[in-house]
Amino acid sequence: MLTYLAVAALPYHDIDPIIFQWGWFALRWYSVAYIAGLLLTWWIVIRMLAERNAPMTRQHVDDFLLWGTLGVIFGGRLGYVLFYNPAYFASHPLQILQLWDGGMSFHGGLLGVTVAVLIFTRKYKIDKYRMADLLACAVPPSLLFGRLANFINGELWGKVSDVPWAMYFPTGGPEPRHPSQLYEGFFEGIVIFVVCNYMFRKTRAGDYPGMTAGAFWIIYGLSRFGLEYVRVPDAHLGYFGGFITMGQILSLPMVLFGAWLVHRSIRAVRAQG
Repeated sequence: MLTYLAVAALPYHDIDPIIFQWGWFALRWYSVAYIAGLLLTWWIVIRMLAERNAPMTRQHVDDFLLWGTLGVIFGGRLGYVLFYNPAYFASHPLQILQLWDGGMSFHGGLLGVTVAVLIFTRKYKIDKYRMADLLACAVPPSLLFGRLANFINGELWGKVSDVPWAMYFPTGGPEPRHPSQLYEGFFEGIVIFVVCNYMFRKTRAGDYPGMTAGAFWIIYGLSRFGLEYVRVPDAHLGYFGGFITMGQILSLPMVLFGAWLVHRSIRAVRAQG
């Protein structure tokens, strides 16, 4: 259903966050986005196993699906609890388990997956940098799905704007706003996917373990930092020091870590002669 509130702005697609409900069970777009993203990541990695001397087997990929899922869920939720609303969840600890109500941090999910990769690769003696490169190429579509879910939920909207594509959100007040979820979906899900896959498949970057993963961290960090300027920060957090958001604070280390990965990959290859 489309709700037209003004001619000057685009309508908000008033999609029910719940696909269907049967008794106590409710299937939500948010949950479907996470499941579809994880399965698509798994499928893409499998398709890439024959490229650039993949460091793992099909069995490894199948096994890591569970590891990665747990890393996303626990890391994403724990990151949201610790980074964005620790005081609230300290007073309402049982709500930490209510994942169906939303509240996941990408930065926390990324840390969770990173920890899973480090433990998994050590356990099975896999090159962690090569595995990270494969994931950098495969993960972006799942980020797009996540942002589309944010859009459907009508959450994480942008600042008030008069651009022609500004939208009204039911929880965003009477003024049109940037559809910042769609901006993030474009850069995180499409731009990073194209850049990382081009680097890995079409350039010598694929021969430098860790370089493609470094590009992922850098591009995400920079794009997220920039898009925070058109996105409304969490009301209970606002701006730190009056000028920077939590999302930007968490993105800066990503850029630095990505730059380190690129630098390390170049030194490692040069050291091998």
